Amino acid sequence: MANSKTVPIWEKSNLTLEEAAAYSGIGINKIRDLSMERNCNFVLFVGTKRLIKRRQFDAYIDKTYSI
Repeated sequence: MANSKTVPIWEKSNLTLEEAAAYSGIGINKIRDLSMERNCNFVLFVGTKRLIKRRQFDAYIDKTYSI
């Protein structure tokens, strides 16, 4: 049996949209909209897969008053 190791969300560098929504309490559709903005610095595309850079996302949330 393979020993599968699960990394907690708060320790991951990059999050899926679903993980980012669970982590932040912001809806998936809103995160998707934010990540499509031209000046978005917390999105990483791996092919067509969209990942959210957790540290930059945290910084964005910290400095934002309203979404």
